[in-house]
Amino acid sequence: MSEVKLTGTLRTDFGKGAARQARRANLTPTVVYGHGQDPKHVNVEAHALMMALKTPNVLISLDIAGDGTELVIPKAVQRHPLKPVINHVDFLVVKRGEKVTVEVPVHTEGELAAGANMLETLLATITVEAEATHIPEAVTVSIEGLEAGAAIHAKDLVLPKGTTLAVDGETAVLQVVAPQAEEPAAEGAEGEESAEA
Repeated sequence: MSEVKLTGTLRTDFGKGAARQARRANLTPTVVYGHGQDPKHVNVEAHALMMALKTPNVLISLDIAGDGTELVIPKAVQRHPLKPVINHVDFLVVKRGEKVTVEVPVHTEGELAAGANMLETLLATITVEAEATHIPEAVTVSIEGLEAGAAIHAKDLVLPKGTTLAVDGETAVLQVVAPQAEEPAAEGAEGEESAEA
């Protein structure tokens, strides 16, 4: 995974008023923490940050004016409930070569077996342990030809080299279910009862 370079400035004003002021200036308030260091409160240019966060678990080289550069990954992202705006981000400081535990999206490819089966997603993401500089963007699993009753468990996922599961291998991720049939007879019976009433 390539690094995304962002710049930020330390902020000394805190609270909702300061956060609103930062957002009006097209800046997103963030906190940088980890590795035993005191948290740093940093404003980052909003648009560049939003573009970077389109990639799950993106690795960011954050150049903080007058305070050096930190290698970070997003740990918590607070989004505006209505607007396409990021309100706040918690960044975790990482070091090259160290392992981190993250959630990675699960993507599917292929088509189910012929018939009206439905794919039920039990886990949209899977928790894995990977090197901070080699976090996979997603894990892709084939559902080609699966029939009703089939299930894919965490242990069935093919993970990139250096990435390991951080959940029980027996955890169900996807399953194929047959669609629930309508019961017109029952509806008809209710209709008859209504007519009698």
